[in-house]
Amino acid sequence: RLVVKVGTNTLTNGADRLSRPVMLEVVRQIAQLLSGGDQVALVTSGAIVAGREALQVGRDARDIPFKQVLAAVGQVRLMHTWDQLFAHYGLTVAQTLLTRADLGDRQRYLNARNTPLALLDRGVVPIVNENDVVAVEEIKIGDNDNLSAFVANLVDADCLVLLTDTAGLFTADPRADPSATLIDEVPVISDQVERLAAGAGTTRGTGGMATKVQAARLATESGVTVL
Repeated sequence: RLVVKVGTNTLTNGADRLSRPVMLEVVRQIAQLLSGGDQVALVTSGAIVAGREALQVGRDARDIPFKQVLAAVGQVRLMHTWDQLFAHYGLTVAQTLLTRADLGDRQRYLNARNTPLALLDRGVVPIVNENDVVAVEEIKIGDNDNLSAFVANLVDADCLVLLTDTAGLFTADPRADPSATLIDEVPVISDQVERLAAGAGTTRGTGGMATKVQAARLATESGVTVL
C-alpha cells in the first residue's frame, strides 16, 4: 500500500498552470502499480494554481479569503482533470478533503480512516487534498508533504513517495552551492538532518525540502518507508 504525494511545482512542470502530460504520466505509473496488485492513494496539490488559471489572476493576490476562493474554484478543475486522466485507464477516483481537525477528533479520525481503506479495497484511488476552503488558519497549515505523512499513517501505508523536482536531500542547497552532494539514504532523521533542509524553492509551492523532511520524520516514526 503506497501513498504518493505530488506537489504544485511538479504538477505544473514549473509553469503557472496544470500540466496534463505530467499528470498523465503520474496516472500511468499509478495504473501500473494497481495492475500489479498494489493499492495507491494520491495526495495532490494544485487547487490554487488551477483556480488562478480559471479566474485569470496573478500570484500577487495572497490574502487568505481570496486563496480560499481560488481553492474552491480550482479544486473542481483539479479533480475533473484527475478523473478524466484516470478514466483513460478504466480507474475510478474519489475525492477526500481533510483538515487537521479531522485527525484530532477520534470519531472524525475513524471516519477519515475507514473511508479511504474501503476505497482502496475496492480498487478506487482516493485523491486527497487539504480542505483549504474551510481552513481558518493560514493556507499552508496543512502543507501536503505533512498531510501525506498523516495519510500514510492513517491508512497503514507501507511506503510514502514524495514526488518533487529535485533529486532528494543534499548536504546544502544545490541551487546556491555547487559543491552540494546528494544524500542517498537517511537512516535516522535527526535535528541535524532537519537543519540541512531549506524552505520552499518556488513561489508556487508551500513546502520545500524542510516540509518533506518533517513529513519523512512523521511517517518513519510510524514505520512507513519514505522515498
